[in-house]
Amino acid sequence: MRIEIKSEDRMGISQEILATFTRLTLDIQAMEVSSQFIFVHLSKNEVSFDEVKRALMSVVGIIHCRPIDLLPLESRERHLRALVNRLPDAIIDIDENARVMALNRASEKLLVSHQRHNGLSPLQGEQLKGASVNSLLDIDIVLPLLDKVSSQNVDIAGQTYLAEISPISEQENSSGAVISLKSVTSLGRQISNMQTRDAQGIDNIIGKSASIQLLKEQTARFAELDLPVLINGETGTGKELVARALHNASNRRQAPFLAINCAALPEHLLESELFGYANGAFTGAQKGGKPGLLELAEGGTLFLDEVAEMSPYLQSKLLRFLQDFTFRRLGGNKELHANIRVVSATHQDLLAMISKHKFREDLFYRLNVLNLHSPALRERVEDIALISRHFVVLAATQMNLKHTKIDESAMKILSAYQWPGNIRELQNVLFRAVALNELGDISSHDIHVALAQFKQKASADPADLNHEVEGEDWASAQASFEKQLLTSLYPYYPTTRKLAERLKVSHNKIAMKLRQFGIKG
Repeated sequence: MRIEIKSEDRMGISQEILATFTRLTLDIQAMEVSSQFIFVHLSKNEVSFDEVKRALMSVVGIIHCRPIDLLPLESRERHLRALVNRLPDAIIDIDENARVMALNRASEKLLVSHQRHNGLSPLQGEQLKGASVNSLLDIDIVLPLLDKVSSQNVDIAGQTYLAEISPISEQENSSGAVISLKSVTSLGRQISNMQTRDAQGIDNIIGKSASIQLLKEQTARFAELDLPVLINGETGTGKELVARALHNASNRRQAPFLAINCAALPEHLLESELFGYANGAFTGAQKGGKPGLLELAEGGTLFLDEVAEMSPYLQSKLLRFLQDFTFRRLGGNKELHANIRVVSATHQDLLAMISKHKFREDLFYRLNVLNLHSPALRERVEDIALISRHFVVLAATQMNLKHTKIDESAMKILSAYQWPGNIRELQNVLFRAVALNELGDISSHDIHVALAQFKQKASADPADLNHEVEGEDWASAQASFEKQLLTSLYPYYPTTRKLAERLKVSHNKIAMKLRQFGIKG
């Protein structure tokens, strides 16, 4: 029996209420007191609520007395438990000895599944409380618990989870830790959402030219076919946008879309990013290992940009994966399976690379089951006006400026220019034009200024440096020349490997110089 008692705020009334319960020989299980309210949980006995109410109402100052379902604390605990049970991630509360104190429904379901997976008779419900979390999971909880958050990868029922261990400090009037378990699939979705700010579908591919209409139609058709796709196109033509549109139009749209540039990382880092690594795979490896993109993209799409830049070793390893979609983490011996779609892209002529033995022919046929071509901007001049207007609005919105238009003379210049950097270069020029414009509509003068600034950065004629090096010492003049040379060539050789090959120096030297001068693609 639970009762709410409201009374006047006078001294001694609480003692009189307790004395009334004593006269009725009632056993108080729990009691909460607040201003003018007393909430009581009484044990079951022969006394009815009406009898209790009559006795209480005889106390001077009692305003009302009524039965309730739960005490306020019990109600709050029930709401909190319902809230925690609705969380999709498994949460386990452990004490300072790493024994389970509380857990939500998701964690109970996961623990039962893990025990059955290991052929054990599972502990369930209240049986789990008090059990050592180290014995329930293949997790390494070091005692005593340190006062810092840590994380490790854990295999549960054949799946990989990230366990985040957050200690509870003594200042919180408790001790122990909270373990949050996130599946690799949910982590992949979170990473995918971070990589994509807005939904990017086929309608986001701007253009009405015949080549773009064909690209859109093929993208929509290929989205229904769960096969590898190779996207060809020059640098800056929007190959990743096409890949995202392909994914978002497919039945994998609810799963992650993860992208990686194969030219951006050294071979060993690219390998660990793709395939992940097992616990203790190398010095400095994350405790418990780390899942790679093949695992994180489970159910979704993995986009390999600049796939032609893969080393021969990684090409053979990718080919092995594409044969049956099984792989092993670095340093691991467990065979894993990934349900993903592989979409790749390159601006290279892969057939020419095959003839020079720089790209595996068998991998080419695995990747090139379906093929899309992202046309260069000069091949679809009729789309320049449409794309330009889009970028001008986007630039003005991002810079919080008044929206402007492009006048006819400016549009003629934009349409006549060859755009070696394609859409990326067009966006760069228009953003500069919007930022520098002060007189209203963007004119031919604004475009000339923006293009001149763009070309000035790309100028690497040693004769143009004569007036700049006067008064400089040898080292400064050399650094100035190197910076302008690399700035000029990088847009046309947008990877450290290709730039190193062009200049006939080592890959490491180019990478060091690009970092030194802050040159980015």
